[in-house]
Order: sequence, then structure tokens, then C-alpha cells
Amino acid sequence: MSFDDQPTVLLDRDGVINEERSNYVLTIEQMRFIPGSLEAIARLTRAGVRVAVVTNQACIGRGLLTELRLQEIHRHLNEQVAAHGGQVAAIYHCPHHPDDGCDCRKPKPGMLLAAQKQFNLDMAQVWFVGDSPSDMGAARAAGTRGALLRSGLKNVDDGELPDTPRFDNLERFVDAYLDGQLRS
Repeated sequence: MSFDDQPTVLLDRDGVINEERSNYVLTIEQMRFIPGSLEAIARLTRAGVRVAVVTNQACIGRGLLTELRLQEIHRHLNEQVAAHGGQVAAIYHCPHHPDDGCDCRKPKPGMLLAAQKQFNLDMAQVWFVGDSPSDMGAARAAGTRGALLRSGLKNVDDGELPDTPRFDNLERFVDAYLDGQLRS
């Protein structure tokens, strides 16, 4: 089987691109970008790397946000990324309540596998960048490489996931990725 050979990085949204809120991002006004994250996505884009976003949005399943409002928030995200010279190829979201037992909510790999199918990816060559153990669980389950950021609210203990590369924020991950420090 022949795979698409464009390098691909999948990003969690909350805690990676935008500041995570304990009670969800429910409006465009609440979408506050982590300093440097939009520029980091632009750097990946300029380097020819495909970027897609993978995000749990249980606020929909909890009745706090509609699909239409989420689309507006994601349109804003795409506009801000584009204003910085970047591009997001796709955004995948899980709208389900955590108790629904779906196949897409991280740490299950459903959203990552949707990206694989859409872009014909060799998952062993893909990086998934997140800020939580559930993100890294999804990376493992989908067969991607995972990188953990310290920019979210999760505060993952350094003893957890000892073989997972860690970075302060998306900018530092992109530095290492583009410098070839993470290529296998």
C-alpha cells in the first residue's frame, strides 16, 4: 500500500493551541491562544507539514455547546491560524459525553484513525502532540508517535509516560521537529 508522504502533525486543541479552561471554551471570546502557538502552526505549514486538530468536546454531549457554535469557534481558529500564515487541513472532534462509550473520544483512537483514512497516512510517521495521558493513549492506540506539552492544565507527573518526549509548549516541539531532533 502506498501512503501519502506529506509529513503530518496532529494537534490536540485545548492546552496545545489555546489556553485550556476548566469549564470549556464555549465562545470565540473564550478562545485565548497560547503565545506562539499560531506562529508554530505557521512554521509547520511553511515547512510543508500538514497540520490537523483532534479534540474532545464533551461540552456538546453535556448540552453546553451546539455543533454550530463549535463550528464558529473552529472557523475563528482557522482564521487566526491563516492570519499568521498557517493552515489547518482538518479538525476532528468528539462531541460525546464521556460516559457514551464512543470510539472517538481520546484515549480511543477514532479521530486519529479518521485522519489516517482521510489523508492516507502511515501512522508510524505521524506525530500527535497533546497535553494529557489520554492524548498519549490515543497516540499509542493509533500507532503514532506522541509528544507531551506542559502548556495545558493537566500537569502530568514526570514519572508518567517516561519514554514520551516533553516540551514546554508547541513552539518548543516545532523547534525540535523542524530541527530534525524527532525524526526516526
